[in-house]
Amino acid sequence: MASTAPRYLDHVVVTTPDLAAAVRDLESATGVAPEPGGVHPTFGTRNYLVTFGGDRYLEILGADPENHGFTGIRPFGVDDVTGTATSTWAIHPPDISGAVTAARAAGIDPGEPYDGSRRTADGTLLQWRLTKDHAEPSGVVPFLLDWGETVSPARTTTPQLGLVELVASHPEPARIRSVLTALGTDLEVSEGPARLRLTVEGPAGSTTL
Repeated sequence: MASTAPRYLDHVVVTTPDLAAAVRDLESATGVAPEPGGVHPTFGTRNYLVTFGGDRYLEILGADPENHGFTGIRPFGVDDVTGTATSTWAIHPPDISGAVTAARAAGIDPGEPYDGSRRTADGTLLQWRLTKDHAEPSGVVPFLLDWGETVSPARTTTPQLGLVELVASHPEPARIRSVLTALGTDLEVSEGPARLRLTVEGPAGSTTL
């Protein structure tokens, strides 16, 4: 089912204006129902998860409809999305600080890592360090993540899909590939409009986001 994933792939972020509809659509297409991940109170978001196996997973992210007090700007462009689509992806390099330095030398500044956290559906607190999303506006360049002592959600999530393909296009593919190489990862990047495309497969079929 699964193809070779990009090196150090942590997870793929799919954003949606309607979490409930996105979850239903993925289950209808693949036969696999994403499970609730948890809420991000400081970001005003909520997610659903599917593991790809190992340390890799899919995150479906949208505004948390129960967080009525949030007034800021939600990450990953959640406030502006008009349809369900792949937004960006994350890698977990062995040395997040070294990866930041390498990315800067290659021409893209991912920003300094900062702390993040969320509560799982059973109340467990997950904590991590990450760099800002969309340091390169298209999302084709991944953000960086360090789980520290926290177990990756990929290891604790039950529903599983096969990762068939994660590919991208960009107006400057050579520049993007050089940054990916500096980060120690890889991704098929062709010339074209800036976008990511994820294909997943389950027992009922496949779908592309």
